[in-house]
Amino acid sequence: MPSYRPKTTIEQWRILQAVVDFGGYAQAATALNKSQSSLNHAVTKLQSTLGVQLLEVKGRKAFLTDAGNVMLRRSRTLTQNIEDMEQLADNMTMGWETEIKITTEIIYPKQKLYSALEQFYPESRGTRIRITDQVITGTNDSILNKTADLVIGAIPPEGYYGDRLEQVNFVCYCGKGHKLASRKQVSLNELEHELQIVISDTGKTPQADTNWLKAEQRWTVTNFYHAIDLLKRNQGFCWIPTHFIKATGVQHELVEVPLTTQKTRSIITQLIIPDPIKLGPGATLLKNLILEQYK
Repeated sequence: MPSYRPKTTIEQWRILQAVVDFGGYAQAATALNKSQSSLNHAVTKLQSTLGVQLLEVKGRKAFLTDAGNVMLRRSRTLTQNIEDMEQLADNMTMGWETEIKITTEIIYPKQKLYSALEQFYPESRGTRIRITDQVITGTNDSILNKTADLVIGAIPPEGYYGDRLEQVNFVCYCGKGHKLASRKQVSLNELEHELQIVISDTGKTPQADTNWLKAEQRWTVTNFYHAIDLLKRNQGFCWIPTHFIKATGVQHELVEVPLTTQKTRSIITQLIIPDPIKLGPGATLLKNLILEQYK
């Protein structure tokens, strides 16, 4: 099947945009450093080729027709796409990444990351961003295997060090109608005999059970939103970051299990660079913007 051959050029559309944006041929000619006659010829040829009148000249000013309005909007998308493609090629030449991969431990509250991304976007040069949530050893796998440019985790593998970000606090919750909610005190030993809702470790070789995961009866889900849904049905208990409770607005549907000890557990999140030598200029900029959020 023969490929389509355009009848018009990017330059013709760029000239049309300039005539409209600057309010006439004379002003556009000055802005583009071209002769007024060359601009007039380009637009006339564009209209003739398309068989559509795009501009009407009234006095010394050019005005868009209704058809011209539609075509101008489409042309702006076209020229922007060309500009983006050329910028992307420049980025490749200069070593600027086409994509930055970020791995975040699922417990990490992302608001400050999002703020950093908002600052990064105007400087991003079209770089795509991929954010992936992992759990426990899944986060460390992305460090050891260097499958991410930036990793926000809790305890990095041996030999890796990170910049401290923020503390995440966990509280043991259950549903308001669960039997634990009516107790005055619950010991950690008693908790081991209740159903625990846990978040699945995403690593290839999941970490051995810790003192957080000693319950004999266990249901495993992929994220805290599923866990909260089960708790609301009065199924089991779960250690949940307090910021998840606030974000989901379930403060009135869940209650804190009245533990006698260790009522709160905390983890410090860190920003880790798996391969500092290969960190590109875009990821370096984003890293600095994230750290600035915590100054």
